[in-house]
Amino acid sequence: MKLEIKDSNKKDKKYVAIFTDDNNKIKKIYFGLKNSTTYLDTGDKKLRDAYRARHKKIYDKSNPISASRLSYDITWGNSTSLAKNISDYKKKYGYK
Repeated sequence: MKLEIKDSNKKDKKYVAIFTDDNNKIKKIYFGLKNSTTYLDTGDKKLRDAYRARHKKIYDKSNPISASRLSYDITWGNSTSLAKNISDYKKKYGYK
């Protein structure tokens, strides 16, 4: 499965993840609040840790193709680099 992440065209969402399977079936997941501040913006590890603590139960139950998992791993990932977090997400779940 292929994954591409772009800026969202929805007024209230920051990003859109576009998953394309081997049959070219597309699934779009919109995630991240448009005007929110995340770890990508601030680099504040305390803020990231607080977010992760609040969302850990949801994360553990959610599908990798879900807004909650995308937000947790990408906008609140281990790096302040969007490209690095996307790369880590792809490796973690086996996407191209």
